[in-house]
Amino acid sequence: MGKGPLITRSELRKRKEEEERLAEKEFKVEKKAADKEYQRKEKEIAKFYRKEQQKQKPITKSRSGEQTKIRERSSTLNKAIIIIAILLAVVAYIVLNL
Repeated sequence: MGKGPLITRSELRKRKEEEERLAEKEFKVEKKAADKEYQRKEKEIAKFYRKEQQKQKPITKSRSGEQTKIRERSSTLNKAIIIIAILLAVVAYIVLNL
């Protein structure tokens, strides 16, 4: 009369374990994809703000400091020009008097 159960308890347990394993695997895949997307967004945001920071460099120069450098350079160049002019005059004097 009774042919027995259509599905045994062990079969039910195996199916349940298989479903849990598949659900866990699917969860891991979804989590990995979500983490990847999150990392991409974080990188994009960091890149944007890094560019903003690079555009706004701190001011390290001042007008007075730059003017001082220009004056020093100018005086050095003027001294060099005067020395070369004197040397040229000496060479011209020596060449023309020989």
